[in-house]
Amino acid sequence: MPDLSLSVQYAVDCPELSRSRIRRWMQRTIDMAVERIHPEDRFTALSATLRIVDTEEGQSLNLSYRERDYATNVLTFEYGQDEDGVVSGDIVLCLPVLEREAQEQQKPFLHHAAHLVVHGCLHSLGYDHLEEDEAKDMEALETAILASFRIPNPYEER
Repeated sequence: MPDLSLSVQYAVDCPELSRSRIRRWMQRTIDMAVERIHPEDRFTALSATLRIVDTEEGQSLNLSYRERDYATNVLTFEYGQDEDGVVSGDIVLCLPVLEREAQEQQKPFLHHAAHLVVHGCLHSLGYDHLEEDEAKDMEALETAILASFRIPNPYEER
């Protein structure tokens, strides 16, 4: 199974999202994703930084990199795979947006956080949801990963 090299940065305090919890979510994502990847697309490791930010930083990053002037829940910067098979990426979680969405969607905070971490991790591994078939594949994998943590399908209507 591929290794995980993970750095977690806290621009805002969030004790509920411990490094060990984030690592567990991301390692499971890697383990389950690698089972579905075509052999020629296999990777040896994921090197990632996950940064938890406030609204101001989240909005600034979204504006700078996506030209959208609002804070979004998760941003992923995928850097591809190097010659050693190491995939790299940065994941940014905007804590106030995550908290607001969990409340609006009547989901436990940690369930929504796990979903966003899994979603961002899959993006850093090269998954996308621009095309309908890609979206279905990615959502199915997210749902399976979350189910392994006993977290309900986030795409199901409540």
